[in-house]
Amino acid sequence: MIKKLDKLILKAFVGPFIATFFITLFVLVLQFFWLYIDDFVGKGLDLVTIGEAILYVAATVVPLALPLAVLLSSIMTFGNLGETFELVAIKSAGIPLLRFMRPIMLVALVLSGVAFMFNNYLLPVSNLKLNRLKYDIINKKPAFDLREGAFYTNIPGYSIKVGKKEKDDSTLREIIIFEKDYNLQDNIIIANKGIMRVSDDKRFLEFKLIDGWRYTERGSRINTNTEYIRLGFKEFKKVFDLSALQFNPTNDSLFKDNYQMLSVRQLSKAIDSLGTIHSVFKKKVAGEIGPYVQFYKQMDTAYTPSSSPVKADSLGAIIPDSLHSSMNDRVLSQLSITRSSLEISKSDYENRMKSLRFHKMAWHEKFSMSIACFVLFLIGAPLGSIIRKGGIGTPLVFAVVFFVVFFLLNNFGKKFVKEAVLEPVWGIWLATFVLIPIGVFLTYKAMRDSQLFNKEFYYRTFRRLRPYYDRFIKKSGPVQPL
Repeated sequence: MIKKLDKLILKAFVGPFIATFFITLFVLVLQFFWLYIDDFVGKGLDLVTIGEAILYVAATVVPLALPLAVLLSSIMTFGNLGETFELVAIKSAGIPLLRFMRPIMLVALVLSGVAFMFNNYLLPVSNLKLNRLKYDIINKKPAFDLREGAFYTNIPGYSIKVGKKEKDDSTLREIIIFEKDYNLQDNIIIANKGIMRVSDDKRFLEFKLIDGWRYTERGSRINTNTEYIRLGFKEFKKVFDLSALQFNPTNDSLFKDNYQMLSVRQLSKAIDSLGTIHSVFKKKVAGEIGPYVQFYKQMDTAYTPSSSPVKADSLGAIIPDSLHSSMNDRVLSQLSITRSSLEISKSDYENRMKSLRFHKMAWHEKFSMSIACFVLFLIGAPLGSIIRKGGIGTPLVFAVVFFVVFFLLNNFGKKFVKEAVLEPVWGIWLATFVLIPIGVFLTYKAMRDSQLFNKEFYYRTFRRLRPYYDRFIKKSGPVQPL
């Protein structure tokens, strides 16, 4: 049964949580577009494509926005209750801190479960769609934009330059068109005037050229006898295909095997498959190197260099001088082949081990980013009850500080995992391992009404220590000049 106290706490928490969640989401989406603004501008994207990109970006930053929203809203909720002395009234009624933290604690646990479901089922789909869309946008050529005095080269096979554009943006002056011909010289069209028009379906660009010349050279590169043609015209129509400038969606299957696009079950299956890498490469290396080291198979297990019947200094007596050169060449050739094979196997092995680390990292991240909601609540709730400041100012400062710590530790952990410095279980859970003790410490201080973040406490402490400081200064005497 939900009591009035629980309703009070939940009502004070829901509003700030919704507001901070969408504000955080908006800031993180802006951060993404700030990074990729150069790839989006000038591509002639329609509103549907831009809206689709915003939707996918918002979905991919939800795992990061949820913990920050829980942290900030927890500090704001308990800060507001402390500032209005409601926390004092609740504690004076004999209700401990953990009791009135319980409803939001349950909400934080529910949010952790929701975050895990989102990370496991919706986030892989969002990453897949976003990466496909981002790939298409980045590889899309800029929209048709013909400028005065500059060559436009985005239409495959052509370079177009105009000397002047009239105010209607359709009438052109001093037009030069290079048709790229990889057999001989490029064909050239020069016109004094032209009218440009784009077809209704945006697939073709039509140039109606007036008063110009067309220069063409026919023949083969291997033959010096070529045919040079100069054609004058009063009116000439040139059509360009703009299909290369259109937005062509890529199939989702191009990115589906990436570790970011997999659920926990799919990641577990991939990790089990990649886990056999050691035995697979042991057999592979034995099969590739075995034919070149036949002596290894025939070597006695009790072999030692001292027991060898052939000494190194007696090889010259066994092998004639005439065969030394050919023998050395053959040995060097075999060693070169063996080394190349080992280097290829080593590179392949390192790539597979890197893929295994990335899959394990993604698997642990599904859980760590979900638990982060509860971990940051353990910091935010007691911190708000200690600072006892509501609004958005002071809580935002503390929330940013702890979130930056969480964000940096999380990124450092992932960096260490990618560089094989830490195991995935330690790198991905690094932020959680560091912040949980801080949350327990803050909860302990809040339960005892600590003045850890109260400036008046430090001011009173300094005033009590001031006489001892003055006495020490008088005893030591004035500072002598150098």
